[in-house]
Amino acid sequence: MRRTTRSGALAACVAASLVLAGCADSGTARAGSSTLDIATLTFPQSLDPAQAVGSALPFFQATYDTLVKREPDGGFSPMLATAWEYDDDRTELSLTLRKDVKFADGTAFDAAAVKANMERFKKGGGADAKWLNDLESVQVVDAAHVTLELKQPNPAMLFYLSDAAGLMANPAKFGEADSLKTTPDGTGPYRLDKARTTIGTRWVYERNEDYWGERLPYDTLTISFFDNETAIVNGLKTGQVNAALLQTADQQVAIESDPGMETVKQAFDFQGLLLFDRDGKLAPALKDARVRQALNYAIDRETMLSVIRQERGQVTSQVFGPDTQGYDEKLDTYYSHDPARARKLLAEAGYAEGFTLKLPRISAIVNDALATSLATDFEAVGVDLVWDELDGGSAIQKVFTDRAYPGMVMNIGQAASDWIVVNELVTPGAFNMFGTTDPTVRELVPEIQAGSDEQAAQAARELNAHLVREGWFVPFYRMTYLHVSDGTVKITPQSGMAVPSIYNYAPAE
Repeated sequence: MRRTTRSGALAACVAASLVLAGCADSGTARAGSSTLDIATLTFPQSLDPAQAVGSALPFFQATYDTLVKREPDGGFSPMLATAWEYDDDRTELSLTLRKDVKFADGTAFDAAAVKANMERFKKGGGADAKWLNDLESVQVVDAAHVTLELKQPNPAMLFYLSDAAGLMANPAKFGEADSLKTTPDGTGPYRLDKARTTIGTRWVYERNEDYWGERLPYDTLTISFFDNETAIVNGLKTGQVNAALLQTADQQVAIESDPGMETVKQAFDFQGLLLFDRDGKLAPALKDARVRQALNYAIDRETMLSVIRQERGQVTSQVFGPDTQGYDEKLDTYYSHDPARARKLLAEAGYAEGFTLKLPRISAIVNDALATSLATDFEAVGVDLVWDELDGGSAIQKVFTDRAYPGMVMNIGQAASDWIVVNELVTPGAFNMFGTTDPTVRELVPEIQAGSDEQAAQAARELNAHLVREGWFVPFYRMTYLHVSDGTVKITPQSGMAVPSIYNYAPAE
């Protein structure tokens, strides 16, 4: 909708929602708790970590370790890097590496491997390659020490090193055309069982008996692709899979009625209207903050949450999530449903007769109920909402390449890092495609990026409040997702990810 530009990240997010090809087979019976079978609605087009994206991270975590491990609460702990330290101006990040780690062919993991992987990821054209835009160079100090030299401070760098940008593959395979796409070669806790794997349907991983780290509790890890959540629910009920994430309210209700299932709730994505055209290039009305505020007052968030999500979520007027420093609980309810105030603001801005707002609609994101709700609420204040029906492929082209729309309704994960929120939604890129800014944004963004922890937190709170007041976005609600197991598995949600890391599953007690 989570290349070297942010449009690649959006493409990955759209693909995660829409590119649902193939289906899971019936599988085979599992041998007790030594096997874990996870259901998913997404899968990677390649197992080469240079093409990895966060939404498909578990496929890569099985065979590749990251430099830094991200814990369930969002904190960081050692993995392939045992220690790290910034210099005073935070433009050099020094890493100390493990010395006892080898790739599948016996090649030692070392600083040269880190350099080769990070340079390849940055230049590889993957959806998250932009994460390393601030990486100036990778300096090898010795086999166990490497220094990342940054063009400017990047407060999210440790997050990136715990995600796709930190995955370490065997550089010996880089020269073999397309080798890593289907034959991953890393230092991770599992090896891909190619004989039992059907790409696009089912991926089977067997324990790496030579793994350097702590053994995970399952001998076999299987990730099975399904093309809809109804099939996933059936798979859970029939014992085909052990664990899954359910996003739609209807399927959450269906599974909660089954006494054999164990569930854990997690609020992650927010759904809302991202306004790209705050400079009024396509829709002149949106240049006026009063018009953007009017759109926020026009929508009935409480009713939308009740009818569309069956109360599974929380209304919000902010894009910063609860795990960030910038989050302010009071801003969740900043905009009430106030059509009269919306009409007054529109009149003050010179749009007493309203205006037409044309937006793209992808049915997998904007269902009929949501499309009707928004159109009705906007019509009540004089705004004519026109939906342009698109499929996933044409949406990516028209929205991010052609820049044909002033905004788009999207589901966006709420990261635990303030800088990720700012870098994705506020600085110029796919979600700020026209580069909108103002004096307050120009003042606060550098403080979030390079200030002390206290300064950055204060600046994030001020920026969040500013964005809400100026109506930069029209969020609806944070959505509550449901992690489900068949009763044999304990699932711990992962901060900053909709799907848990593979380390977050354990046999139920």
